[in-house]
Amino acid sequence: MNIEGLDYNTQREKLVLPEYGREIKKMVDHAISLPTKEERQQCANSIIAIMDRMFPQNRENIDYKHKLWDHLALLSDFKLDIDWPFDVTEAKKIATKPEPLSYPMEQIPVRHYGKMIFEIFEKLKTMEPGEERDELVRVTANQMKQNLYQWSHGSADDEKVISDMARFTDGKIQIDIDTFRFDKVQKRDVEKKKGKRKG
Repeated sequence: MNIEGLDYNTQREKLVLPEYGREIKKMVDHAISLPTKEERQQCANSIIAIMDRMFPQNRENIDYKHKLWDHLALLSDFKLDIDWPFDVTEAKKIATKPEPLSYPMEQIPVRHYGKMIFEIFEKLKTMEPGEERDELVRVTANQMKQNLYQWSHGSADDEKVISDMARFTDGKIQIDIDTFRFDKVQKRDVEKKKGKRKG
């Protein structure tokens, strides 16, 4: 639907710094068009004063005033011919978007245990028998059970954990189901983790 006299933001020029809105952009464009440097300077000072009042909470930040002038330079596309009170040559860096971070795409046999657990499996394969390995096995097995409980909607089988531990450590770790005691899975802790994942 096209109504004469109405225009939408989607049809307008994209704003470099949308937080200042189109009215500030219009003021900046007006300042650029003024014939004398003195008028442009006076207009620029007025625009900075308005921008300052728009975000009073930022006044505590270091180099706040400098950032305002950097923003003005960006809004004017560096076409505003005035005596800048700060060096605004670095302002372009503000508008530059960072490169997207690469997402680790390593494949693991079962996702519900997570990458860290599989790193521990690799460590367990090379550890000498003893108290340190026994403690790591205990902590890992309990974490596996909690992960299994979390991803299986409230069910975690001890035998499944013991079987997976042996399988993913190439048989190096064999837990005796008759003597090993798992910690009780705290339902409350699992629900908290689920909530965090949803959020």
